[in-house]
Amino acid sequence: MAPEEWLSLIQNATKVAIIQDGKKKVHFVLEDGREMVEEYHLETNVLVRRAWKEKNRLGQDIGWNVEIGDPEPKQNNIEVCGIQESSNAPFITRRITKTSLEWRIRNLSYPQNVYSVTAEDDGTITVRTTNKKYFKKIIVPDLERAGVKPEQDRISFTHQYNTLIITYKKPPALMDLEKKVLVEISSVPTKQSGDVQCPTS
Repeated sequence: MAPEEWLSLIQNATKVAIIQDGKKKVHFVLEDGREMVEEYHLETNVLVRRAWKEKNRLGQDIGWNVEIGDPEPKQNNIEVCGIQESSNAPFITRRITKTSLEWRIRNLSYPQNVYSVTAEDDGTITVRTTNKKYFKKIIVPDLERAGVKPEQDRISFTHQYNTLIITYKKPPALMDLEKKVLVEISSVPTKQSGDVQCPTS
């Protein structure tokens, strides 16, 4: 995707914004009918959450897919189908700061020296362990929207408290795109919480 495409999607979307809990929450309905909610910290303008409304094949709403921020609480499947996902399984959460993209992969107990984190030609960031116990290709939508691929020298990682923390320094193309999107979002008329019903994610 070229940066102009993502910016155009944002510019042409129907947008509603409210101020709530120290955040600016913006609800987008894109021209293709998809719905997205973003939350920005009021003081820093840093994006703290992005979620997409998901539909099944019949077009029925089935919840929200969280791209950035803490995931939605999972339903307990044990009552539905008799099985339950292990609470010890590794899972990823995403954060964004002013200067970097960040992933936290929790429930990884191996020492730091077994991990490798590499930028791949297919546009992903891949996590491997030398003990062959964990492998994950991480798709990076922010870089795709900015029209760039990950670069190895922008990647750093550390491991503590059973969590692998991967940091990717934002390239200029992404920072430029984020600034343009922020200008667009700052022009959306904003209402205080209670004045308008904004879809929750």
